[in-house]
Amino acid sequence: MATLTVSLGERSYPILIGEGLLPRLGEHLREKGRNLSRGTFLVSNPTVFSLYGPVAEGALQAQEFSVTPCLVEDSEKAKSLDWAARLYDAAIEAGLDRRSPIIALGGGVVGDLAGFVAATYMRGVPFIQVPTTLLAQVDASVGGKVAVDHPRGKNLIGAFYQPQMVVIDVNTLQSLPARQVRAGLAEVVKYGVIWDADFLDFVETNAARLLNGELFLMQQVVHRSCAIKAQVVSQDERESGPRAILNFGHTVGHAIETLTGYSSYHHGEAVAMGMAAEGRIARALGLWSGEEQSRLEKLLIALQLPVSLPPSFAAKEALAVMVRDKKATEQRLTLVLPKHFGEVTVYRDLPAETVLQVLEAR
Repeated sequence: MATLTVSLGERSYPILIGEGLLPRLGEHLREKGRNLSRGTFLVSNPTVFSLYGPVAEGALQAQEFSVTPCLVEDSEKAKSLDWAARLYDAAIEAGLDRRSPIIALGGGVVGDLAGFVAATYMRGVPFIQVPTTLLAQVDASVGGKVAVDHPRGKNLIGAFYQPQMVVIDVNTLQSLPARQVRAGLAEVVKYGVIWDADFLDFVETNAARLLNGELFLMQQVVHRSCAIKAQVVSQDERESGPRAILNFGHTVGHAIETLTGYSSYHHGEAVAMGMAAEGRIARALGLWSGEEQSRLEKLLIALQLPVSLPPSFAAKEALAVMVRDKKATEQRLTLVLPKHFGEVTVYRDLPAETVLQVLEAR
């Protein structure tokens, strides 16, 4: 087992990464949890719970924790105020107190929703992330961003609320559908573009083996991705500065998700299209070369990810969504744009005409 630390003073927490960690979940809570009640609230979805719920429950009960499971819809639609209200009701009925940990067992949707409830129930209760998808393991579970969606924008209602710990059992990736593996690899590519060109080389070299889900390699990309994110978040917890670079691909990607009703694409697929589009915007502004843009798109294609905007994509509607994005200020467009592999810039007050031209050209 490897341990990384997100360094945030009193809110610092460990990220545990390895094989076979889920059957020891109760031990990890006993050893590393802070002031926890015995009653736990386990949020998952039916698919994940059928695979890993009994293991998680058994591991917690072996350490004398009681478990109240609560299953949510297995789709992005679970990230809603309606589902949050259902979890509040279940938590009240279960008698959870201010020291009762809410445990997220699942992917990014489960983690975001459970974290939002943890941040707001009784003004905040302990939160534990147990991500089971590649996307959640490399990105969504680390950093404390918790949220629900709104029909007019993704993650518009949320908070910064750090977990007490993140427990990543890479064995759960063995049951992951191929499409979800590909979606998670989009976030892995993002880390190479924004921070570590050598890591991008590694992903390129091992693209076929990563698509096949080779566990040793997957553990390496999970570890390096988490290490990068932990370093960025430790410098800037609330995205007032350097943390904004983690949004590369997400401004256009979130617009795609919003305009398609959060139902047509996995988050990583939308981010892949967003990275390609934002790279083309950087190219139009002269920030990076056509060779680099081509290399980025070839890698995404090698990972079987989309690089072209959806056929139904309406550029003007997308622009309106992007102006409402959380990263925008006073209705001014803000995008994270690449300069070289391993380096990006937060470009503020972008000319809307340039963005529109690139998006309309697809």
